Amino acid sequence: MNLIGFFILAALIFEFVLHRLSEALNLRSASALVPDAFKDLYDSTRYARAQDYLRARTRFAWISSGVFLAATLAFWLVGGFGLLDGGVRSLDHGPILSGLIYVGALWIGRSILAVPFQAYTVFVIEERFGFNRTNFKTFLADGVKALVVSVLIGAPLLSSVLALFEHAGPRAWMYGWALAVFFMAGIQFVAPRLILPLFNKFTPLDEGELRAAIFHYTRSIRFPLENVFVMDGSRRSTKSNAFFTGLGKHRRIALFDTLIRAHTVPELVAILAHETGHYRKKHVLKNLAFGAVLCGALLFAFSFALRSPILFEAFFVEQPSVYSGLVLFSLALRPFDLLLGLLLNIVSRSHELEADRFAVETTNDRNALVSALKKLSADNLSNLSPHPLHVALSYSHPPIQQRIRSIEK
Repeated sequence: MNLIGFFILAALIFEFVLHRLSEALNLRSASALVPDAFKDLYDSTRYARAQDYLRARTRFAWISSGVFLAATLAFWLVGGFGLLDGGVRSLDHGPILSGLIYVGALWIGRSILAVPFQAYTVFVIEERFGFNRTNFKTFLADGVKALVVSVLIGAPLLSSVLALFEHAGPRAWMYGWALAVFFMAGIQFVAPRLILPLFNKFTPLDEGELRAAIFHYTRSIRFPLENVFVMDGSRRSTKSNAFFTGLGKHRRIALFDTLIRAHTVPELVAILAHETGHYRKKHVLKNLAFGAVLCGALLFAFSFALRSPILFEAFFVEQPSVYSGLVLFSLALRPFDLLLGLLLNIVSRSHELEADRFAVETTNDRNALVSALKKLSADNLSNLSPHPLHVALSYSHPPIQQRIRSIEK
């Protein structure tokens, strides 16, 4: 292993230790007393249950992340990347098909390793705390659908990128960038209508008080909305949520059926106003633009990494190729992934606060949003007092008490 390899190895271990440290600190920071703002929703029994849920998920995360790190390092250090490359080359299928087999084999191996941990999370931890509604048939069907969608989308995209870097010369990264941006934008239009309905049923919100209140609100802010959809989240979990996705006429606001059952009409309007705030504040477009710039920078860096044998030497791969270089480059980026994750979380948390502010200003009802957020946290057994380091590393949303303080100001 060369110096680059030792640097990547140290970065992987450092990232693992840092996340586990943040989770340990997060457990210690959990307040033994119910915060004053939540005493109307938590009694001592329910609060103790939330603490138990935090401990169960954290300790299982230590096990699962440790197994994945050990598997990655073992595969690397026994020369797995090079051995797999040799096996794929012996098939003599050409660079594109060989690349699909190479990347596909690694992806399938990781997916198989992940299945027991996913099943334990759903059928043991979530079941223990009363959240799980998923049966084995649905769990299996979701996995098969995810596999099919990933292949149908990922294989053509990967094939195109491999072909460009094989044949397009020095400007391959530019063409790959254009292709990636087209794909990133296109998925915003395809996902709401073709992909999401494969996993959940979306039905238009029925006529009634809630629908009337929502459309009264959207008309008041001149927000064109064709429909609001109810998602059958209760098929898999009792947890609640809402989301906004898509662009233009293909945008979709969806409310979980569990959310509708647990909240009042003003609270639901406040939640929808928050999701509308993401659109009005152009958060979707900003994220898309940032992703496009980042993708271009990574492809540019990748074009240089391909011409450097030290990357391949670090992972014991004797013959450089575009497809193995793509996998190894993604591992070499792990030190930068940590820094990028910190930045993206900061941006995401600021977007959430902006959307909260938009909701309060346009509904003129801060109490409804505060009440909705408190109920969501209580129903989902959220940690009410996370440690700042864990927030920085893992939270795309601000802690609930920070959001409430910001709204009340």
